Amino acid sequence: MYYVYALKSTVKNYVYIGLTNNLKRRITEHNKGKEKTTRKFAPFVLIYFEVVNNRIEARKREKYMKTTNGREYLKELPSQMPSVPAQRKSEK
Repeated sequence: MYYVYALKSTVKNYVYIGLTNNLKRRITEHNKGKEKTTRKFAPFVLIYFEVVNNRIEARKREKYMKTTNGREYLKELPSQMPSVPAQRKSEK
């Protein structure tokens, strides 16, 4: 299982879109400054995520979300998103 997600910086006007197989870990990495591309924009809040069955489909969705239409879709979302899914034992 993979996640396509969008993070919004709380200090600058910046939205990061990515994919991962462990959403909680990935958000933590972004917020701790472990990623060079997002370090100067931290901290982040999760504004969107979706669950995808495999990496190929996740990559397709990620690429779409990075297009103009995908970014417009993110802007139109309601401000409330569901909480981050619980981590399964196999993901630890």
